[in-house]
Amino acid sequence: MPNRYRDLNTYYKTRFGERVHKITVDAGLNCPNRDGTISTGGCIYCNADGSGTGNFRRGMSVEEQIRKGIISVSKRYKAKKFIAYFQSFTNTYGPLNDLKEIYEKALGFDEIVGLAIGTRPDCINNSVLELLEGYARSRLVWIEYGLQSSHNKTLKLINRGHDVECFKQAVEMTRNRGIKICAHVILGLPGETRRDMMETAETLSALDLDGVKIHLLYVIRGTVLDALHRSGGYTCLEQDEYVEIVCDFLEKLPPRMVIQRLTGDPHPDELIAPLWALKKMDTLSRIQNMLEQRNSRQGKYFYPGGAQSPFFFPVHKTMDSQR
Repeated sequence: MPNRYRDLNTYYKTRFGERVHKITVDAGLNCPNRDGTISTGGCIYCNADGSGTGNFRRGMSVEEQIRKGIISVSKRYKAKKFIAYFQSFTNTYGPLNDLKEIYEKALGFDEIVGLAIGTRPDCINNSVLELLEGYARSRLVWIEYGLQSSHNKTLKLINRGHDVECFKQAVEMTRNRGIKICAHVILGLPGETRRDMMETAETLSALDLDGVKIHLLYVIRGTVLDALHRSGGYTCLEQDEYVEIVCDFLEKLPPRMVIQRLTGDPHPDELIAPLWALKKMDTLSRIQNMLEQRNSRQGKYFYPGGAQSPFFFPVHKTMDSQR
């Protein structure tokens, strides 16, 4: 059955006429929320690898990671074109010349048709944006800003180190440069109700972004969230609950927005909870099935400008509506 949301694979095929796959790259960069500039603890859910592979720390250069990634992914999926996805830590955090060298190592491969740069909204400036704008004239360039929640109380609780206004300012700085803008959000953050999560969806809709990655909050061994979970201070979302919230979230997003992700990919050896997070394909299937059952789709309750109908607040849940 066709997806009821604008998925990333379809976007790539429309733009390039064939399959395009991301290759995850660890460039060995750091994060101001870990090196003491903002904090040393990082976000409460982030581990020592910065939610990445840890390949650079294990001695793999950027070129080696891309070379191996091309070989592996092309064998598995028969893909010929790739996006270099700089994922680990904060990939605009460093001297401009160092960033330029890292990006251009990736772009030096003929098979690489674009870049995806994962970063924080407080780690962007005009010099970096001008550099990326130059690449965007001939390549696809996505910049992925971690927002996680549109609520400052939540951002403080998870030790994010920036506020919502910082994210909005970064988005405005990035507009009209040919760079695609993607936001990362997390569902199931501590203390957030379903209404809080829907307000995050409405915030994204009002900003008219190009894409979004929706993540499940899962517990990784050795993180602050791990300790909170073990003490009984945090309870993960159940799978059915997450599926319903994702569908509600999608209904509020603009139809043109590319849905780059609907859940995460925890490493089995690191995951503490919930164990159902390892069942990615099952979760995606449940989301699709629920949208079918509702006869719904991405953007069903989106209104131009991000406004929501004053008469509409969907109640699809049969469980605790405030979770």
